[in-house]
Amino acid sequence: MSAYKSDLLRLYEERGQIHQISEPEALDALALAGPVTAYIGYDLTAPSLHVGHMANIMMLRRLQQTGHKPIVLMGGGTTKVGDPSFRNEQRPLLDDAAIARNKDTIKGTFQQFMTFGEGATDAVMVDNAEWLDRLEYVPFLREIGRHFSVNRMLSFDSVKTRLEQEQPFSFLEFNYMILQAYDFLELNRRYGCRLQMGGSDQWGNIVNGIELGRRVDQAQLFALTCPLITTASGAKMGKTASGAVWLNADMTEPFAFWQYWRNVDDADVERFLKLFTDLPLGEIARLSALKDAEINEAKKTLATEATAIVHGRAAAEAAAEAARKTFEEGALAEDLPTVEIEAAALAEGVGVLNMFSEIAGLVASNGEARRLVKGGGLRVNDKAVTDDRAVLTEAELTPEGVIKLSLGKKKHVLVRPRG
Repeated sequence: MSAYKSDLLRLYEERGQIHQISEPEALDALALAGPVTAYIGYDLTAPSLHVGHMANIMMLRRLQQTGHKPIVLMGGGTTKVGDPSFRNEQRPLLDDAAIARNKDTIKGTFQQFMTFGEGATDAVMVDNAEWLDRLEYVPFLREIGRHFSVNRMLSFDSVKTRLEQEQPFSFLEFNYMILQAYDFLELNRRYGCRLQMGGSDQWGNIVNGIELGRRVDQAQLFALTCPLITTASGAKMGKTASGAVWLNADMTEPFAFWQYWRNVDDADVERFLKLFTDLPLGEIARLSALKDAEINEAKKTLATEATAIVHGRAAAEAAAEAARKTFEEGALAEDLPTVEIEAAALAEGVGVLNMFSEIAGLVASNGEARRLVKGGGLRVNDKAVTDDRAVLTEAELTPEGVIKLSLGKKKHVLVRPRG
């Protein structure tokens, strides 16, 4: 039986989303008393968030589901500095235009996870550039900087690791934790925000914000972190051999997104169903109890439910149906990822290795493609490639006007001529 009384913390506990809480009993009482406003910050370092961000976005979703108010903090200001946490080198600095472009392409992602509006529990999205870009350096140092001990800042693991490895650590990056703490203070002042959440690697930064709020405004603020999610093999979530699994459909198509979840390790199924779907715990227990080949049904459910949250139910069911046609019927599914090639180039002929690596991106290099050919791992239109010097032309086009390239049994790309 849960030690928590509030629906919020009980749900987080049941779903495996709690790593640390600063004052568990006090936060539990606060959540029991009425709506709690909480935030998570997202720096704008890429045009899309990826699967690794889903665990904490789901925390905001659960927050709203239990009657509380989420704040999505876009890091238009902090991205200009760069979070140094557990990185071996400084992040590349982006200009204002690149940050603005990333913000525009990222913000739509959150619409799938929660409801935005002006109601008591509706989510709001704000950008910390609103206040960080307006700070005056000397007044900020006098008002805020004096509350931070350099000795203590140097003791944080994220800083200590960089210094121990003798990696460059700029004064710009060193300011990040102060700015993140100031965000918490500012959100408390503007929105009555009492709780900051994030991954377990953010604990030190969040605690800085709690202490700053107490010292400057005598505010009682709280921290809650979720575990850093890794796969059963110890790999980071959202990383595959072909790169990151993005949440934006134009960077990772729904079919490929669905396939990512369908291919998770058996040992990850129960944990991922709890973290990344809204399925009832009883149904998750039933699915997780499936053994041997039947566990694939649980993986398909995981894939469809996770894809539905990110891309919508229609896209998820279309991806599931495309997979069924491809893998169970051997048919050519129109929903498979598609790339285009100039018709003139195909008329002249394209080497099979180049088609798999440069055109379709199914393999990293021609050398890898050549090794896979020797092992029988590449197929064109469901026929194994046996000659690594083969040339693909218009003759390989199917009646549907495409060439189907396959890597193993689970990765497929359609190549369609253009022009």
